[in-house]
Amino acid sequence: MQIEIIIIAAIVFLIMTVSGHININQMISDNQMLFLKLKESDWDFLVRAKYGNEANSDILFNKRIRDALIVMVVAFMFFLKDLNAVKVLLIFVIGLFIFKMPYNDIKRYHKSHIHQIDAMLPYYLKGLEILIQHYTVPVALGKSMAEAPEIFREGLQEMIDAINAGDDSIEPYMAFARKYPVRDSMRMMRLLYRLGLGRQERKQEQLLTFSRSISSLQQKARETRYKNRLEKMESKTMSMLITTGIGVMILLVLAVVQLMGI
Repeated sequence: MQIEIIIIAAIVFLIMTVSGHININQMISDNQMLFLKLKESDWDFLVRAKYGNEANSDILFNKRIRDALIVMVVAFMFFLKDLNAVKVLLIFVIGLFIFKMPYNDIKRYHKSHIHQIDAMLPYYLKGLEILIQHYTVPVALGKSMAEAPEIFREGLQEMIDAINAGDDSIEPYMAFARKYPVRDSMRMMRLLYRLGLGRQERKQEQLLTFSRSISSLQQKARETRYKNRLEKMESKTMSMLITTGIGVMILLVLAVVQLMGI
């Protein structure tokens, strides 16, 4: 009887959702500020890193909320006949698991591609350094947009707009670093800000410091790339040795069985 009640409740819930009597998306929109407290600080960056700037991280986040709520409603219907505190807790745990699953997936993607993403910033900054030798930092930032990696363009535009609007504090630079939490982004943005503030007679000295920091980042990126290649080669070699060893053992066992049969 319980299964029949669950099926009927699920059908009613589906009909009311399709007919618009229950609008999950509207409910999420009405309580957006509450749900945003559940949003991870690096969610927007991870979405851009995987899907590019055209992806809307807010829509994907709302989809996570919606999927978790639907699963919780279904779980609630399933446990409705014999509901207790333990099952209520289990419903919330299931909902949290469904909510976190897309974040964990995209986090794993970022971890497997982190060396590629981290390598983008130093090579972009190297091109920016050349422009700064001839222009002021704000002008150089504007001219660097065309050659910047696509993932950084939105943040660069926001930083340039803030500077052009008269914000001469370090905040536009720090906002960019928070938006793209890659290796040493905070430190490099501080150096870039100080370079923009420096007097002309100190520009070469500060530019030299900036250049050395970029070279250090590039070296780290190369070391990470070589390390990943080495680990991949070691993994393939180990797999080949294990496969060969298992094959030899199987051949030996078959040979022993054949000799015993004789």
